[in-house]
Amino acid sequence: MEQNRVIIFDTTLRDGEQSPGASMNLDEKVRIAQTLEDMGVDVIEAGFPIASAGDFEAVNAVAKVVKKSRIAGLARAVRADIERCAEAVRPAELSRIHTFISTSPLHMKYKLQMEPDAVVQAIHDSVSLARNLVDDVEWSAEDGSRTEHDFLCRCVETAIAAGARTINIPDTVGYAVPDEYAALIAMLINRVPNIDQAILSVHCHNDLGLAVANSLAAVRSGARQIECTINGLGERAGNAALEEIVMALRTRNDAMPFTTGIRTEAITRASKLVSTVTGFVVQPNKAIVGANAFAHESGIHQDGVLKNAATYEIMTPESVGLSRSSLVMGKHSGRHAFRDKLKQLGYELGDNALNEAFKRFKDLCDKKKDVFDEDIIALVDDEARANDHIRFQSLEVIAGSKGPQKATLELEIDGQSARAEESGDGPVDATFKAIRALFPHEARLQLYQVHAVTGGTDAQAEVTVRLEENGKTVIGQGADTDTLVASARAYVTALNKLLTKREKTAPAPVSA
Repeated sequence: MEQNRVIIFDTTLRDGEQSPGASMNLDEKVRIAQTLEDMGVDVIEAGFPIASAGDFEAVNAVAKVVKKSRIAGLARAVRADIERCAEAVRPAELSRIHTFISTSPLHMKYKLQMEPDAVVQAIHDSVSLARNLVDDVEWSAEDGSRTEHDFLCRCVETAIAAGARTINIPDTVGYAVPDEYAALIAMLINRVPNIDQAILSVHCHNDLGLAVANSLAAVRSGARQIECTINGLGERAGNAALEEIVMALRTRNDAMPFTTGIRTEAITRASKLVSTVTGFVVQPNKAIVGANAFAHESGIHQDGVLKNAATYEIMTPESVGLSRSSLVMGKHSGRHAFRDKLKQLGYELGDNALNEAFKRFKDLCDKKKDVFDEDIIALVDDEARANDHIRFQSLEVIAGSKGPQKATLELEIDGQSARAEESGDGPVDATFKAIRALFPHEARLQLYQVHAVTGGTDAQAEVTVRLEENGKTVIGQGADTDTLVASARAYVTALNKLLTKREKTAPAPVSA
């Protein structure tokens, strides 16, 4: 590998999915993995195979379809995890087992309840086992940034000697600051005798808003793999954002002369896909992919940009795949033109999915005067849920100031149509009560949010719904020109995600 080439390790499907509410089903994980592959991501961490049957199946499915990216699975330093992980990634043309154990005094004492010597032995045994099952092994020192330096050096040397060829030093709780983290990486390079046999990796969390800064500082000190996620998705405050890492390296190549294999024009498409699948709306002022990232409202700014875009834009919208909203489709557009437009937007649909999407497109054309790219993206992303247990069919609502507000809803549940009529305190409440009548559940509605996909009174509404059940949170989105239909679709999507979430079980704790 070139000395200045940085490996991009994407963990959206694993660490990203651990965000409260960000549950993905198998089909969604495969779609995201294929998008990451098309972007040029080097390593895709597809999941934690021991966590559940669903996680195993997802990693295994991704391993079967992705050909160019390396597929990694996560495993704790125990035999069952590692063997299950090896089985999950076996179909991959390029595979990796990523095994980890805590190394900080705090974690060893309270989480593992293990002595340092026992941790070192576990590192040797787990990496050796993994290396006998796959050719490529990565080892991580959980809470590495708060680990004593002497002990961390000992652990890293042991892991490399046992066969690990990537060593990850995570800032697990987002505690580090850039200078300190860079010094930690430099210390390992200077003190670990066999460090030249491995690539140093970093995995930074964003609890103090420093994940990207810490990752870039580590690269300048000698790290050559960055672990990150699309939109910075991840536990608590999230991870280092892939799009920010990549565009920082590209835009400031003068200060950081490093390269990646990422095709940056695919960034916006990947961001929108992950946002739609997880239900996590990207904040408008988010760097690189936020709606306002290339918007200019100040008169002074607008004047400068009109004269020369470089006055206020340090990168072009096109460099991240952002195209200006343009009217290109209408009610007279045919199936062939629709398929071509989908390809331009980054979608490849099978015949059945294309037929369903085209039908909804025609329906949308009858409702909307102008159909924009964003409308088509929202329509297709909302439709692509072929394996859901519950599917929306129809909704009729009686609303108004006099009341009573009523909703008549029809759903398809495991292939069977069901119909219910309910009254409520407003049409949304009535609609959601009808869903509960057809599919009884105890989940609590935590969030209901509406925003327009494009401008105008005929704009599609995109609704976000967040449900909570027994400590598990899920988020669903739905889009339609009718806000109430979009609301029903969003709630149904959230319920389907909840069913997926119910299948996931936490793996048993590691014991000494």
